[in-house]
Amino acid sequence: MKKNKLLSHCLLLLIIAPGIPVIAQEKDAEIAAIIKQQDSLFWQAYNSCDTTAMASFFSDDAEFYHDKGGLTVGLPALKASFSAGMCKPDRTFHLRREEVAGTVKVFSLRKNNEIYGAIITGEHVFYLTEKGKNEYLDGHALFTHTWRRLNGKWLMTRVLSYDHGPATYVNKRVAVTVPDKILKTYEGSYAGAQNAITITAGSNVLNMKIGEKLFVLYAEKENLFFSKDRDLTFEFVKTGAVVIKVLVRERGEVVEVEERKVAAK
Repeated sequence: MKKNKLLSHCLLLLIIAPGIPVIAQEKDAEIAAIIKQQDSLFWQAYNSCDTTAMASFFSDDAEFYHDKGGLTVGLPALKASFSAGMCKPDRTFHLRREEVAGTVKVFSLRKNNEIYGAIITGEHVFYLTEKGKNEYLDGHALFTHTWRRLNGKWLMTRVLSYDHGPATYVNKRVAVTVPDKILKTYEGSYAGAQNAITITAGSNVLNMKIGEKLFVLYAEKENLFFSKDRDLTFEFVKTGAVVIKVLVRERGEVVEVEERKVAAK
């Protein structure tokens, strides 16, 4: 009986972490939780442009490597770059950072089997709000931050921000069901300053044709439709019961007004 219990316990350890002591695994999980919490607090300060709070997460000898902005060495230089750049008092824009879910990982750093630091790495996106405009998804990048425990405090010592580029649009709108008889009322031809479009009703969607290209529009509301591929919405405007035009918005801003030319079938 004792032999069976011992065998079961050994098998359990192998399943939990092959080749890694359970105590070490638990310590890694503890460090990962601490680093993720510190990381979250830093980005809260970043998103609110609290430069004093941002600076408190860096060591005095911090180095910041950026694939577009170059190398910044030392805490004083970092603080100056925050105040003169994205957080300058007279700025006409605001940046907001958001991690890409499921991409963030933490790795412990050891010497003589003792943890002295950690690396956090992942992907994140940035949203831009320009003065007088709505926020929109602006860019995507990778990050790798090295944290060290210095004088009892976890601080970032090396920061790598790289592979900056345009962000892939992620649709967060939810499609709803619209009766076929309502969809039919939107059918027809519309013309604007840039494009002429033809709308036909499909199965709980609208099909929009521009030239030879066909696009599918999904209903968010009875009269408001959206594209799943870009941040575009199409609002059908009525006079009484008659649809007269479509307001096309990109990132919440009206970019085209399509006037109806042909009555619905």
